[in-house]
Amino acid sequence: MLALQGAFREHLETLATVGVEGVGVRLPADLVGIDGLILPGGESTTMRRLIDRWSLREPILDLAAAGAPLFGTCAGMILLASEIVGDEAAVLPLLDVTVHRNAFGRQLESFETELQVPVLGDRPVRAVFIRAPVIERVGPEVDVLATLPDGRIVAVRERNIIATAFHPELAGETRFHRLVAAMASEHADPGEGAGRRHHPTRRARASR
Repeated sequence: MLALQGAFREHLETLATVGVEGVGVRLPADLVGIDGLILPGGESTTMRRLIDRWSLREPILDLAAAGAPLFGTCAGMILLASEIVGDEAAVLPLLDVTVHRNAFGRQLESFETELQVPVLGDRPVRAVFIRAPVIERVGPEVDVLATLPDGRIVAVRERNIIATAFHPELAGETRFHRLVAAMASEHADPGEGAGRRHHPTRRARASR
């Protein structure tokens, strides 16, 4: 759990709810032995500065390159995007998407809604949007997990990287955290799932 700024405590509480012991990451040494990382909502500009101040950029990129799952919510999505509207430099360009910061306006325009996220089952996901970004472009390797009724993209996955424009952890929603925990377990022990049904969200691609 990237614990530099933002709603990391709520994520840690959600992880505890699903039986996962979260670890706060503030320094590169904290990433040793980590099987996955959550990047919380908060102030993306502040988190960018702290990531650079504490030399976390390269270790996080190395963690992702090794196949560990990363999950970004709201500002965490901005940190993971390869392109940010307004020519702002990318921080951890792991998702081939273009994001627009504060796409819904000021905090007074924050809202809650229910979204269909088929990879998480039939029951709608309760989503909290707070000064949220939106995805304006997705690359060919990016799976769209959820959209608003008007078609705007608010959740995506590219291989081991997942991002949402909303805060599931503020709505009591645990299924994203369960998914990331399962991915982390598989990363830690690739043979664990041998002989079992293939992970339902791992989509096979014809080109691979």
